[in-house]
Amino acid sequence: MMNDRGRRFPLDPRFVIGLALVAASVAGVFVVVAQADKSVAVYSASDTLSVGDSVDASDLVISRVRLEFQGDLYLTPDLLPDKGVVITRTVAKGELVPVSAVGSRTGETVTSVVVDVRGTLAGSIIPGSVVDVWAARAGEHSQFGPPAVLVPQAAVVRVVESSGLIAAGDSQSVEVLVPTDRVAAVLESIANSDAIALVPAYSSLGK
Repeated sequence: MMNDRGRRFPLDPRFVIGLALVAASVAGVFVVVAQADKSVAVYSASDTLSVGDSVDASDLVISRVRLEFQGDLYLTPDLLPDKGVVITRTVAKGELVPVSAVGSRTGETVTSVVVDVRGTLAGSIIPGSVVDVWAARAGEHSQFGPPAVLVPQAAVVRVVESSGLIAAGDSQSVEVLVPTDRVAAVLESIANSDAIALVPAYSSLGK
């Protein structure tokens, strides 16, 4: 009589298939969870950030969002310098902070300059708006050369209110943020008493 311990039971194919289905199900759940967790930590504005504001991590809120392939377009904890950043365009409360809307606080990227603008400002030129700075070179006998763009896409920090008993009626002072490599040209134009004008810069919808 054969010992029961020596018997070999045939392997049921249905058992093997069942194990394979269970393994596939577990692997599928793992993949779904992994895909769902592909979120990125980015900063959003805890309050409206105005042009010229200096902000650091305490002024921002970390939000986890799925950005697909656009993660490098927004400010992340890895991109925020220890000294913070300066805002170069208005960021609304709750809005994700674009990398294009910040500059170095130390002035390595942008700095503010006050320019005297001849004539009346356009109504759309307010703090946070973007303008092109034009200048016409001053020459002899109160003549001016053809105007040319001195600084494109400069952000307006503020319109300086006139003060004193006598205020110039034909000019206004405006503080703008300009790239540091254009500061010398702007200061030269100011020193030369060139005719400076600000023209609103508009971009196409969807950009």
